[in-house]
Amino acid sequence: MHLDVLDLREFYYRSLLGRAAQKGVRDRLLQFWSPEDVKGQSIVGFGFAVPLLRPYLPTARRVTGLMPAQQGVMSWPAGEQNVAVLAEETMWPLETGSVDRLVLMHGLETSDRPKTLLDECWRVLGPGGRAVFIVPNRAGLWARRDGTPFGYGRPYSNSQLEGQLKAHDFIPGRHMSALFAPPSDKRFWLRSTTLWERFGKAAPWLAGGVLMVEVKKQMLAPRPPGLVDRARKPLRVLEGLVAPEVKPIGRETSESVAKPADTAGDLSGAGLQQKMRTSD
Repeated sequence: MHLDVLDLREFYYRSLLGRAAQKGVRDRLLQFWSPEDVKGQSIVGFGFAVPLLRPYLPTARRVTGLMPAQQGVMSWPAGEQNVAVLAEETMWPLETGSVDRLVLMHGLETSDRPKTLLDECWRVLGPGGRAVFIVPNRAGLWARRDGTPFGYGRPYSNSQLEGQLKAHDFIPGRHMSALFAPPSDKRFWLRSTTLWERFGKAAPWLAGGVLMVEVKKQMLAPRPPGLVDRARKPLRVLEGLVAPEVKPIGRETSESVAKPADTAGDLSGAGLQQKMRTSD
């Protein structure tokens, strides 16, 4: 179930808790990819990932924000040329292999067809392309509160997310967590958000509110059809030929080998004189 784009905009841009969540997740994403890492590349966000893409606008070759039709679309970025596009959830208006970097937030866990969505992600990524999937953490506090967008859809554990990505030929790499502070809009928790994020980095056992996994597109080597079947068939060039007999080297064979040497010995000495008299 997708959330409405108006609710997402209200949370991330007009609430203190949403702005704190936006900063916490975006700072983690910048640890995966700095603006210099994506310089001259094409970066796409799906779901409601546009709050994370602003740092890449000056350096990336192209930034595109895809928003599913079930969610709705809004103009982004504010005050600049719009780069947000309304798209079908599993049929993106992008050429195959045209994307270098891909970010999904509020897209996978709310999708009704996650397997088809992952196939579409794999299609648009170019060879060696990378993607970051951001989903609610099943063990975190944010997935248990309906007052935030991370309380909707299917939460994941780290093993569940990586297993689903591997099944679609993605190679999981680095993974991080974010949003370690409780999802509360009280001033005490909002003021201590930065401290909680620092503490979460130093304590990997602490469950964050969201999981972030970076993956790489795996390209399989092309294989002509029927090559394996042809290789399994044996060659029939030598059909009809009789296999040669191989006798083991035993007593008889060794005696037959020694006979020429004995004959050579008879020709020396008396044997040689007898042969000369006969010839005379």
